[in-house]
Amino acid sequence: MGVGDANNSGNVHGGVIMYLCDEVAGIAAVRHSGGRVVTVAMDRMTFLHPVYVGHLLTVKAAVNAAWRSSMEVGVRVEAENIRSGEVTHTSAAYLTMVALDEEGRPTPVPPVAPETPDEERRAREAQLRRDNRLAERERIEKGRAD
Repeated sequence: MGVGDANNSGNVHGGVIMYLCDEVAGIAAVRHSGGRVVTVAMDRMTFLHPVYVGHLLTVKAAVNAAWRSSMEVGVRVEAENIRSGEVTHTSAAYLTMVALDEEGRPTPVPPVAPETPDEERRAREAQLRRDNRLAERERIEKGRAD
């Protein structure tokens, strides 16, 4: 990370890390869906440790679950101190991406087929987060109607 990514204390701005998470999540979603995608939500962007100027960031993403046209993509950010070689898990996020057809309408995506216990856990947790988002939206809409 460079000076332009950071504040005057040498900490990389959270927004820069969020941008990188969005970019990498989009790539994972395009690979899974085979087409154009857009970000519709970012859940639980968690900053566990600071990232400093000079750190080398690795941003990894995987599609945890897919529904009709939406996918949850989990993102993990690791920072490496290139002098010492120490690697620290610094951030995590869950993004919801939607696949679009040529006219810009949501289009179906292939299902995710978990193969390992870790993939099964991620799919279960993704479904729980989705259920919570939908229930919250329903409660908000009901409250507005009352």
